[in-house]
Amino acid sequence: MDVLRRREDGYHELATVIYPMRGLYDLLDIEPCEGREPRFENVGFEVDCPPEQNICIKAWRLLHERYGVGAVRIRLDKRTPFGAGLGGGSADGTAVILALNEIFALNLKEQELIALAAELGSDTAFFVRNTPQLCTGRGEIMEPIKVPLQGLWLVLVKPDEGVSTREAYSGIRPFVPQVPLCERIALPIEQWQAVLKNDFEPHIFASHHKIGRLKEWLQEQGAIYASMSGSGSALFGIFDHKPDLTPPFDGVFIHSEEL
Repeated sequence: MDVLRRREDGYHELATVIYPMRGLYDLLDIEPCEGREPRFENVGFEVDCPPEQNICIKAWRLLHERYGVGAVRIRLDKRTPFGAGLGGGSADGTAVILALNEIFALNLKEQELIALAAELGSDTAFFVRNTPQLCTGRGEIMEPIKVPLQGLWLVLVKPDEGVSTREAYSGIRPFVPQVPLCERIALPIEQWQAVLKNDFEPHIFASHHKIGRLKEWLQEQGAIYASMSGSGSALFGIFDHKPDLTPPFDGVFIHSEEL
């Protein structure tokens, strides 16, 4: 992820590629209900915020105020770790928008859905398409991109600690690389480790040693490429074979899937 500059609106200008995982996701059950207010239930991983602050409820309120959608019951089965830089919460918020569009027959076009999702966060718009995208602006400007990873294996690891968005951005040093991200990611994957950097890593690794150690461990296990995911604390490694891995310390969430 390239963090290019700080914008006048307080956000940062980014360049990043987002690639969807197919085997790790949350489950949402949404149905209309009586009353004027939505009902929310969280099972699985417990999200550390009051229900009214959950992005699912924020998504409902956005469409309620904009289009008058009625009350719904939302049941979130949280299976994706949060505070990890994986976009799990963003995916949930966008999924609520897409579901409400269908339930209440709003017939919104893709660009309208993208604009609505972008009001919830910087990477939420991606999940309207949920295909590999080069994301710029604050993350809401998308362009389809080919990332030939088919047949390779992805290993995702997350230590028992998180990184808040505020912490991640508080230590960032924006920098504009000479070669744009779209050109660097077009190189063979064997060259990625030398040219594709996550600008959040230096200061996050300095204060969260477990996270930095997990990247080293993925490389030691033979990852062709390893990086922190977004603003952390999860990391991923790409392998040319199905790996059988035991993390170097306890409390590590691990997931693997073929791409």
